Amino acid sequence: MGTVRYLEIAEALRTAILSGEYAVGDQLPSESDLAAGWSASRGTVRQAVATLAAEGLIGSRQGARRIVLRHERRHSFGELNSFAQWAEGLGQEVSSRFLSRTRRPATAEEADRLALAPGTEVLAVLRLRLLDGTPTMVERTAYADWVAAAVEAMPDDVRSVMDGLANGSGIVAHYGEHLIDALPAGSEDARLLEIRRGSPLLRQRHVSATANGRPIEWTDDRYRAGSVTFSVSNSAVATPLERRTGDG
Repeated sequence: MGTVRYLEIAEALRTAILSGEYAVGDQLPSESDLAAGWSASRGTVRQAVATLAAEGLIGSRQGARRIVLRHERRHSFGELNSFAQWAEGLGQEVSSRFLSRTRRPATAEEADRLALAPGTEVLAVLRLRLLDGTPTMVERTAYADWVAAAVEAMPDDVRSVMDGLANGSGIVAHYGEHLIDALPAGSEDARLLEIRRGSPLLRQRHVSATANGRPIEWTDDRYRAGSVTFSVSNSAVATPLERRTGDG
């Protein structure tokens, strides 16, 4: 299965906004015009437009043509886009490498998050993510037993595991839950991120699941301080959680 259709439309509209094809204050084409131009259903177009509204690029008011609000790109967790998609959208060079891939029994927390029986074998992955050549995030992921073989078959420098699962195996993440906190860097994190032990890290833990709710992965991502900022935008309709590169 390829990329979800609405994400293709959202990416094309996003590119048009960021390139200045649509200026701040301009109206987007109507849903019917977009649907005709993309040979897509209006429901698919609505999903694409809602994605850009969650990012804050366009106005979210219903019943009217959407207005471009700004040209800054933010990544909404509601999109479930990969780290690579988010970073490349910001114009940054992304690289990654697997440091280890090991099958072992799931911990109690992993089994709970992945809806597995205690002790079920999972694939534990340690991965380093870099932006513009700088170590930025250490990723520790437990993949459910039913996707383990597909992840093991990927090259060490695969750009995006989730994109690889979607395009190679038809396994697409549709739902996610995110937990965010901070913690000091331990010895391994400090070595991999090239920082001092005890330096602050921003941690995001999340579980991803398929459209029918089957968990795919439970991951613990630890970001180098100053590399990423998480922000929450509140509204009467939704509360999208977003992340963006930090200033420091």
